[in-house]
Amino acid sequence: MKIVVLDGYTLNPGDLSWEGLAAQGEFAVHDRTAPADVVARIGEAEIVFTNKTEISRRVIAACPALRFIGVLATGYNVVDVAAAAERGIVVANIPTYGTASVAQFAAALMLELCHHVGPHAESVRAGEWGRNPDWCYWLSPLVELSGKTLGIVGFGRIGQAFARIGQAFGMQVLAFDAFENKSLESSSLHYCGLEELLAQSDIVSLHCPLFESNRGMIDARALKRMKPTAFLINASRGPLIVEQDLADALNEGRLAGAACDVLSSEPPAPDNPLLRARNCLVTPHMAWGTREARARMMHIAVGNLAAFLAGAPINVVQS
Repeated sequence: MKIVVLDGYTLNPGDLSWEGLAAQGEFAVHDRTAPADVVARIGEAEIVFTNKTEISRRVIAACPALRFIGVLATGYNVVDVAAAAERGIVVANIPTYGTASVAQFAAALMLELCHHVGPHAESVRAGEWGRNPDWCYWLSPLVELSGKTLGIVGFGRIGQAFARIGQAFGMQVLAFDAFENKSLESSSLHYCGLEELLAQSDIVSLHCPLFESNRGMIDARALKRMKPTAFLINASRGPLIVEQDLADALNEGRLAGAACDVLSSEPPAPDNPLLRARNCLVTPHMAWGTREARARMMHIAVGNLAAFLAGAPINVVQS
């Protein structure tokens, strides 16, 4: 049995082991695979793993030996799941591996918006503190989180983990989700509608999967509902935001700041408006990338394949 990993570098740049997958068959791993090389790389393999390399209907049709597609991520839009189902190919993803890491990173973005630690440290390194006539200074307003309202759009595992961090800072939490678990509500956490959340929150953080129904949900109309002093955080999916609308709101002072770990196109084009927007932090889709989270992903990927080979597939996604 042949097993191929099309783009293994982001999961394992060298600090993890492929041993668990390699032990289950004839194994080949590629750091990256260009679209033109996908069919050739898969070849006669029965098992293929992909992170962001697209496996389209054309690819599936050209690879008759395929039996299992393992997605090395939670999102599986890179695979034509309907085409796979027509062929009886099992597609499995990795639904829960980075909850703590992504919630922690969202908190890091929130704190950076509040304190701009990086620019301050760089200014000290550049000698500005040594030249300052006062014993302290700050380059931008500093924001205390206690007593502020944190609005979380998408209240699954990651959203709930981030809520607990916000509560630890003394924040009130508003949550919006299509499925409300009222047992989670407390004196510091309440569900509400999206419009109310946008209007009342000092910080809005997106933690929902991407569907056609919520693509572009944060657009000019939504941004107008937010406080001009508010911050927006996105560590979920880039297309949830209309990027030009967000850049306009930031540049015109209608929103205080934003931090995005994801963009609509990755890597971004040089003309992406958020790369030059006022008080907008952009990081390279790295929230998931702690070694601990990647090790969990590897472990789950091995388990997904083992379960499939045993005739009882798990984490199977449907079209």
